[in-house]
Amino acid sequence: MSGFNGLPSDYFKFFNELKKNNNREWFNDNKQRFRESVQEPLASFVEVMAPRLKKISKHIVADPRLNGGSVFRIYKDVRFSKDKTPYKTHGAVQFRHALGKDAHAPGFYVHLATDEVFYGGGIWSPPSPNLLKIREAIRDKDKAWGKATGDAAFKKRFGGVRGDQLTRPPRGFTPEDPYIDDIRRKSFFAMAEANPASAKKSALADDVEAAFKDAKPMMKFLCAALDAPF
Repeated sequence: MSGFNGLPSDYFKFFNELKKNNNREWFNDNKQRFRESVQEPLASFVEVMAPRLKKISKHIVADPRLNGGSVFRIYKDVRFSKDKTPYKTHGAVQFRHALGKDAHAPGFYVHLATDEVFYGGGIWSPPSPNLLKIREAIRDKDKAWGKATGDAAFKKRFGGVRGDQLTRPPRGFTPEDPYIDDIRRKSFFAMAEANPASAKKSALADDVEAAFKDAKPMMKFLCAALDAPF
């Protein structure tokens, strides 16, 4: 791997064709192509991001291994899905916290599909004990949460915090809590959208780094709520 010059054109062609041929026979026939046009470029992107991430947080891991690293597997978990097609039709990278072993830990995320590209940070569907800790931190340190998610750069870049919400306040919280809309969330993340064409350029790393920097105050708050260093 020698630097990152943007995703190759065949990255997008591969996924467009996979959408029409989402079966094991086609994938096995194109496995080498998958490695060269998808896995290796994504691993190169991870390598380029590694020193940039260290400047944001020493506790976020950039692992360029093709299997078991920061690049998401292409194989879907279809056990609880009506859609039984075996492969994801997009590429993705997650830079997880060193203390996290799965996608439910705080981290930065990059989604690279043929029709949408977005990136940012947060925590997705944390287990109940961690979710409660985050909610309590937002309630008890509301000024710090407001500062982390309410500054001009954050709002301009992300528009605000996102994540599925409960219809009512969770047990132990009231509608009067200053940030009850965020307390009702089951995930907490901030994502910036980009034109898919931007992923074909080496400047993607610069754009992603800028977004991660703007998400840093929120990430720092979430990690502190979970007693994790940032």
